[in-house]
Amino acid sequence: MQPEPKRFFKGHAKPGPLLPSDPAVIPLENDETLDALCGDFRLYQLKNGHRFSTDDVLTAWYGTTWCPTARTILDLGSGIGTVATIAAWRCPGARLVTIEAQPESVRLARKSAAYNELVARMDIREGDFRDPAVLGDAERFDLVLGSPPYFPPEAGVHGDHPQKIACRFELRGDIAEYCQVAAKHLDWGGVFACVFPVRPVEQHDRVKGAAAANGLSIVRWRPVILKEGEAPLLGLFALTHADHLPEWFRGLTWTEPPLVIRTATGDVHPEYRAIKLAFGFPP
Repeated sequence: MQPEPKRFFKGHAKPGPLLPSDPAVIPLENDETLDALCGDFRLYQLKNGHRFSTDDVLTAWYGTTWCPTARTILDLGSGIGTVATIAAWRCPGARLVTIEAQPESVRLARKSAAYNELVARMDIREGDFRDPAVLGDAERFDLVLGSPPYFPPEAGVHGDHPQKIACRFELRGDIAEYCQVAAKHLDWGGVFACVFPVRPVEQHDRVKGAAAANGLSIVRWRPVILKEGEAPLLGLFALTHADHLPEWFRGLTWTEPPLVIRTATGDVHPEYRAIKLAFGFPP
């Protein structure tokens, strides 16, 4: 029996084992898994390294929701390619540039791009996004995405794997530097979407300060509650150049109702089930 043809961009596909005869299968190394991400798209990950999280998924969903017709997308600190891969699925006409400094993460991202047949659309660059040589001065994007690390290096225990450390701690850029590079490379009317903690309040203030220092206006943001009844831990932010806005609108921010991930009983919240459908994953 021949494997069913891959159905790109056409709604969700039920996750399941890959067929050995599928010509798109790229061999797994001993320490890797290949996991369903969105629709037919899958992601190569290390078993004990950094694995994609709700933060990554929400960043891609939020950015593509408020910039749904993006033709050019930049993903800063792109890791194993989670955010960019979902954005590619949500915006099938877009071309993407991703920048990641860890060679192992870049290797996995390129492997996933090959499996998902995204090589022609996705320019995966290895390097520090703060390095001017990685991004040309004239490169501009409709949508910039970022899931920055949350903590300075001295803030806690680093963990047991280099991938995890770089994803959690600000080894190669903090929220201010993400905003700085995003502001430089946003096209006219473009959107920078990111996720960042809002608790304690000093973390929320860091986002506001980083935006203001780089001429960006937070147009809207949405608190994220991981479990019903708890205080918001994260925020999703949509920013644009302040000077691209009418003067009366600059500095105004719309606070959306909180997004709840799980109910008090631990079930997936109905809205998050709907969001999962919106990026091609069974609810």
